[in-house]
Amino acid sequence: MPEQRRRFSPQFKAEAVQMVLETGKSVAEVARDLGIHDGTLGNWVQAWRKDHPESEPSETPVERARVKEMEDEIRRLRMENEFLKKAAAFFARTQP
Repeated sequence: MPEQRRRFSPQFKAEAVQMVLETGKSVAEVARDLGIHDGTLGNWVQAWRKDHPESEPSETPVERARVKEMEDEIRRLRMENEFLKKAAAFFARTQP
């Protein structure tokens, strides 16, 4: 028996595309959150970008580099924070 295709309303599609564009999350992350295939959402985003080429602000290479730098720092700080939480828990257990 063939698998039945799911149908999505235009409003759902538009909201999903806006989530990708406004949150900065990847297509795969948003698709996972919504429970749809990332290829499907990718097609919707691609179609929206094709229909609205002037709507997207373009980032300069300097801005992209700055964002990358900030993401790396956030990743490092989160790792340090997790380590400190574990160390605090360890020392709390070992104190009499």
